[in-house]
Amino acid sequence: MSAKPLGLLAQFETAADIMHSAIAVRDAVFKKWDVFTPFPIHGMDDAMALPNSKVGYFTFAGGITGFFTGMTMIWFMNKFDYPLVVGGKPLFTPLFAFPVSYELTILLSAFGTLFGLALLNRLPKLHNPLFASERFKRAMNDKFFVFVETADPKFSETDTRALLEKLGASAIEEIQDTKD
Repeated sequence: MSAKPLGLLAQFETAADIMHSAIAVRDAVFKKWDVFTPFPIHGMDDAMALPNSKVGYFTFAGGITGFFTGMTMIWFMNKFDYPLVVGGKPLFTPLFAFPVSYELTILLSAFGTLFGLALLNRLPKLHNPLFASERFKRAMNDKFFVFVETADPKFSETDTRALLEKLGASAIEEIQDTKD
């Protein structure tokens, strides 16, 4: 098994420290980095300059698909599959198809959201080298972390380590991928 360096993991003690560090790493023009905190921190998305989520597009596509599937299904059933003329009623009207279309809109919107999240987050991800770090286990408890990947075009072992030290990291660890 060969271990290849994956990045630097810097530990910080407070939410204010991690917010300051996120702004500094963003301003240093790093592209491949992330922040791990034990609780949500208001304003972290702005500090990291994260774009709006694209999950809404999947939700919208699922909703539109559900609505038109419901309308088309009721139209086909009433007009061709089993036309039943009763009392001069039309074979199709959107009013009768609305409940089915509404339910399919909700259902396929939910599926679009679920599958969009899984796709955009590259799930399922069964292996993450960060989980091998004993220090990182405290990310869900009481510590704050910044992880800068070696795949980042601006990454330099010495310069990145110096930046993280300057920001006041209490510990810096090199994360290696030991997966074959």
